[in-house]
Amino acid sequence: MDTLTKKERSSLMSRIRSRGNAGTELALATLLRRQGFTGWRRHVTIRGGSSRGDEAQTSNGGRKDRLRASSRRLLQVRPDFVFPKLRLTVFVDGCFWHACPRHCRMPSGNRAFWRAKLARNQAHDRLVTRTLRKAGWRVLRVWEHELKPRGGRKAERGMSRLVARLRQALTS
Repeated sequence: MDTLTKKERSSLMSRIRSRGNAGTELALATLLRRQGFTGWRRHVTIRGGSSRGDEAQTSNGGRKDRLRASSRRLLQVRPDFVFPKLRLTVFVDGCFWHACPRHCRMPSGNRAFWRAKLARNQAHDRLVTRTLRKAGWRVLRVWEHELKPRGGRKAERGMSRLVARLRQALTS
């Protein structure tokens, strides 16, 4: 039972600042350094071309929500990693917030809210990817679980697959 009113809870929660996905980003930065990949920058803002007509749809209990970037402004994106000379962006997507099919566990309370929220996040990801590609950027998305250090052969194979994906993206 919550002892705070809705207004008090909202005020309290609004003062909590996100730390982002710093742990997974640092894990990828460490991997990039260890593998000798150079030319990358973190959190560089990219302004996509005109986003006219770019929209993503989400299904929300029978009704469709539309995410649309205004056609009068440019879509601004801050990928986790950017290789500017190669025009390659890398996003590290958290398994919960981006609804990883293998690891996302839907909270048991307020399921309708969370289902809609995660669907909007996925729609936004599609919009960002499409807009960047139209502007001439290549987009690579890495799941959080691909960077988790777990012992054993399975983890080594997963990490080597990720390194291979990165090498492929950087050489093509």
